[in-house]
Amino acid sequence: MSDRLQQLLAERPFLLADGATGTNLFAMGLMTGDAPELWNFEHPERIEALHRGMVEAGSDIILTNTFGGSAYRLKLHQKQDQVLEINREAARIARRIADQAGRPVIVGGSIGPSGELFQPLGALTHDEASAAFADQAAALAEGGVDLLWIETMSAREEVLAAVAGAASTGLPFVTTMSFDTNGRTMMGLGPAELAGLAHELSRRPLAYGANCGVGAAELVAAIVNMAPAAQPGDVVIAKGNCGVPYFVEGQIRYDGTPELMADYARLARDAGARIIGGCCGTTPTHIAAMRAALSTHVPGDRPGMNEIAQRLGKLTAGAEGGAVPAAEAAAAGGGRRAGRRRRGADAAF
Repeated sequence: MSDRLQQLLAERPFLLADGATGTNLFAMGLMTGDAPELWNFEHPERIEALHRGMVEAGSDIILTNTFGGSAYRLKLHQKQDQVLEINREAARIARRIADQAGRPVIVGGSIGPSGELFQPLGALTHDEASAAFADQAAALAEGGVDLLWIETMSAREEVLAAVAGAASTGLPFVTTMSFDTNGRTMMGLGPAELAGLAHELSRRPLAYGANCGVGAAELVAAIVNMAPAAQPGDVVIAKGNCGVPYFVEGQIRYDGTPELMADYARLARDAGARIIGGCCGTTPTHIAAMRAALSTHVPGDRPGMNEIAQRLGKLTAGAEGGAVPAAEAAAAGGGRRAGRRRRGADAAF
């Protein structure tokens, strides 16, 4: 089938992805502990408003409200038997808004981590996880997504299972990991190891990169640290959080201003990313500032860690020294055991 993402990348130097899902839904009334995915039926007009706001702000790519749409995540809300209905409806909502945009807008079917531990650390097997991801991917495909967007992964085994599930649909896919633990994923993979893993897959992703994490500075550092293992023609994704989270009266807030996110977008572009968006805390206002910044930005040299820290904020020691030589990344292949902690309603949002 024709791939719209590749077509747009052939025409443009960069594409702007969307921002947060959960953060913006909390502002619309979602309560902590609720499943955002159920709003695809309970409040479809609010999901439409979220997507429309991102498109009007300039996003070229919007993600479905299905981050926790696998059976393993939905079982936390006793909805594991509604994977088809929930994911299909989410895709239909996003497709409808994209088709009303009056310009090309790509719909990515969001597939987040299972929240389970893989063998031998836990009980989940590759085949079981692959089947669950395949069910979610099939529902998203039926609803009309253009590609599958595997995101916020932390373990090699879970990436492999999600890719196997996505590949069963025949749709193109991308994959991102969250480097949120001193410059690495929770399961210990470094950014260059993700690049090495992407090159090893029997079916290659159209793009790979980083999302979520602990702030815009760490995200850009992760993109820089992928460079040693990148190959010519790789398309890199940067989808960072809107600054650093903090609590106010029991609520999570993010300290990133539109100006900071605009500078983040410029630095991410300089670092080599061609698909740039926001994650937790990123509103349409931030996306609009990023669009304006990228539209006039001429990419410069890849930024150093000092420049990233000066412009976006402090880096952890792991992020500053997190580059893994390409040969080492290829040899290691990200060989860590799988798993993913359970995360709340605003995880990767």
